[in-house]
Amino acid sequence: MPPSRRDDLIDAAMRVFYRHGFHASSLDDIQKEGGISRMTLYNHFKSKDELVVAAMRRRDEIFRNRLMKFVDSKAKTPRERLLAVFDFHEDWFTGDEFCGCMFINASAEFSLAESAPRRLAAEHKLEIERYLRTLCEAAGLDDPEGLAKQFNILLEGAIVTARVVGQVADGGKDPGTAARLAKRMAVAILDAR
Repeated sequence: MPPSRRDDLIDAAMRVFYRHGFHASSLDDIQKEGGISRMTLYNHFKSKDELVVAAMRRRDEIFRNRLMKFVDSKAKTPRERLLAVFDFHEDWFTGDEFCGCMFINASAEFSLAESAPRRLAAEHKLEIERYLRTLCEAAGLDDPEGLAKQFNILLEGAIVTARVVGQVADGGKDPGTAARLAKRMAVAILDAR
């Protein structure tokens, strides 16, 4: 089924918010990105805040689906699947469109913990941690919940490092370094078990 104008609008908003941030992006920027009229925008969303929520939900869906498909295609054993998560992040960091994490960015831009963007950001991060826990369980590891938290922290640190340092240091030649280092740390944790 072809995408609807609503879907086009959400996708355009997602791209604009991801590249430029939520507060710095205007509805005009989103309309221009998607080739969408203001009337279409207001027929689907009452406010920019509603569009922010829809864009974050779409980003969560796309990101987690890509992550799981990547892991499924690249690894066969439970341990390989767990480590493939770090390979996915390296691919993401070295891609042309990497602008950090939309959910970390939302947490920085929306200061109130009870705001919808902050809640969605927390939900996304918890879903990633749950996925890691299922991978740890499949690998038969002791304390899969604790390990998932550790691996999630390694990934979060790698995301921030890739964006803040990796895209700047040495002319931004290798932002993937952060993912490779996080993967080596994950291997050390696994080997110690």
